[in-house]
Amino acid sequence: MSSIEQKTVSTIRLLAVDAVSAANSGHPGAPLGLAPAAYAVWQKMKFNPQDTKWINRDRFVLSNGHACALLYSLLVLYGYDLSVEDLKQFRQLNSKTPGHPEATDVPGVEVTTGPLGQGIGNAVGLAIAQNQFAATYNKPDYKLSDSYTYVFLGDGCLMEGISSEVSSLAGHLQLGNLIAFWDDNRISIDGDTAVAFTEDVVARYKAYGWHVLEVAKGDTDLEAISQAVEDAKKVTDKPTLIRLVTTIGFGSLAQGTHGVHGAPLKADDVKQLKTKFGFNPEESFQIPSEVTQHLSESVKKNQDVQAQWNKLFASYKEKYPELGAEIQRRIDGKLPEGWEKTLPTYTTSDKPVATRKLSEIVLEKIHADLPELIGGSADLTPSNLTRTTDAVDFQAPSTGLGDYSGRYIRYGVREHGMGAIMNGIAAFGANYKNYGGTFLNFVSYAAGAVRLSALSHHPVIWVATHDSIGLGEDGPTHQPIETLAHFRATPNISVWRPADGNETSAAYKSAIESTSTPTIIALTRQNLPQLEGSSIEVASKGGYTLIKHEKPDVILVASGSEVSISVDAAKQLESQGIKAGVVSLPDFHTFDKQSLAYRLSVLPDGVPIMSFEVMSTFGWSKYSHEQFGLNRFGASGKGPEIYKFFEFTPEGVAERAAKTVQFYKGREVVSPLNTAF
Repeated sequence: MSSIEQKTVSTIRLLAVDAVSAANSGHPGAPLGLAPAAYAVWQKMKFNPQDTKWINRDRFVLSNGHACALLYSLLVLYGYDLSVEDLKQFRQLNSKTPGHPEATDVPGVEVTTGPLGQGIGNAVGLAIAQNQFAATYNKPDYKLSDSYTYVFLGDGCLMEGISSEVSSLAGHLQLGNLIAFWDDNRISIDGDTAVAFTEDVVARYKAYGWHVLEVAKGDTDLEAISQAVEDAKKVTDKPTLIRLVTTIGFGSLAQGTHGVHGAPLKADDVKQLKTKFGFNPEESFQIPSEVTQHLSESVKKNQDVQAQWNKLFASYKEKYPELGAEIQRRIDGKLPEGWEKTLPTYTTSDKPVATRKLSEIVLEKIHADLPELIGGSADLTPSNLTRTTDAVDFQAPSTGLGDYSGRYIRYGVREHGMGAIMNGIAAFGANYKNYGGTFLNFVSYAAGAVRLSALSHHPVIWVATHDSIGLGEDGPTHQPIETLAHFRATPNISVWRPADGNETSAAYKSAIESTSTPTIIALTRQNLPQLEGSSIEVASKGGYTLIKHEKPDVILVASGSEVSISVDAAKQLESQGIKAGVVSLPDFHTFDKQSLAYRLSVLPDGVPIMSFEVMSTFGWSKYSHEQFGLNRFGASGKGPEIYKFFEFTPEGVAERAAKTVQFYKGREVVSPLNTAF
């Protein structure tokens, strides 16, 4: 390691230590051990701090996100829109340097990491997206896309089951553009990893189909780390795992122990560390001018690389004007003009159809017009109906099963991994609109990834079929009673449960047009009638009046398969002299964004409102005075029989609606929407 390289690595290490010390909170151990590898990788990466969205940049993912002081130090040193002052505000309220990397807050952070294992999943998604983009648009004389995804991960990431899911798929897909560094420091929070983690990781990854390299002296052997990256790039038909043997807290008095994992170094330890590395022990946040100059030279080279790429792209657009315009449109985050005109519409004369089938029809209609649409299923393609007839599978060309230009991903039985990969695809850029199919109940398997979709503003789409007790014989293990309540309670998620064809089209319109909100579309297995009064336009408001009365005695509000039952219940109530309005509320999130005046026109004052959904009633009190639902697990049997057993029938709804009318008679009724906050 040359003197300037040594000084640069030491600067990275000490900036991270000072940031943690200033906050009196954080993780100094991993940054101290990983700084040489970080420097070696970033010196080889192509990126431009002045253009963080350049489509052909290399991506860096810190899966062990607790080590984010390392990443923030790199961003400062390489000239991103992050300053030393920001480092001094590490982990403070409203700072640009939060406790774990957040892509929405920190320029240069590719994905939000923190929950261990999510980052390696995101990295697989980034690598998939790059391969698909390259296979779609590269030409023999124009290599527009040839970037790599680098990811650092620790033992915690490897212990989490999601890493097995995504790494297995990455090996199968032969993602040669993915290079992972395993920080093998043999320490976790509980102490030595020997207490819980003794598997042969190298053998495991070889079994997945990965190329595996090892660097024995990760603390100091910069040349070996750099060579490992070059060797990894030579293997184009396998992802690479580089086992990097490091010492956690390298150089500190507590090095090699779990005590240096998640706590600031003591003041005397910081001083001796700075002295050891040749820095002034009395100063903090030191950046030698020669380090700044050294790294600025790397940045300048990369900016020249991007300038050459810009010229290449300009020439590409002249030779391939249609493809060039399409790429530019996608980079600009725009959808094709008029794409929504292909969405199917329905009238009451159309036959009843399951909404999962209606979803398939939408995908068939829009697939050709949206080259950015890419999707798959967690080994449930025949049940989710997520694959269009002209789809090509995304597969390694050598397998003969498809190619990298394919837009259908066979995720296998890996819901959690699928969710993290979808987030990575969304993070790549190029306006990818990507979806994943499974049963609604098993979106819960992916809850960690779904939560990060919402937190990170990734507009991914979950095609969640078999949405209720209506799926029948599979029984309570497959019947999602609490799932909608869970995800509706999560901030920044649209949870659509369409009641017919027009509402299904509206759900997809909302999902495709979203730029910052993920969508879950809950779909039935059983057939549903096309509703009179529904349309894409009214459904796009998230909630609307389906049956209107001048002065209703009661309003029934429902979603999905329960809307048509509510319509039938309203007819029964009419024969009893009770005027029942019916409201369809397919998406709480979208409805809540409408004006209060509109929402009160749908759910007004002066009328008792009863909700009906064959799920947990939790959350419905925001929209109704009384709730009819299922606050226990379901039952095993034929769907129609289960509906009858729980009295989820027009008669059962009408009976409870009549009781609601009687209970509120003579009382002042204020809409649940009218609250102080």
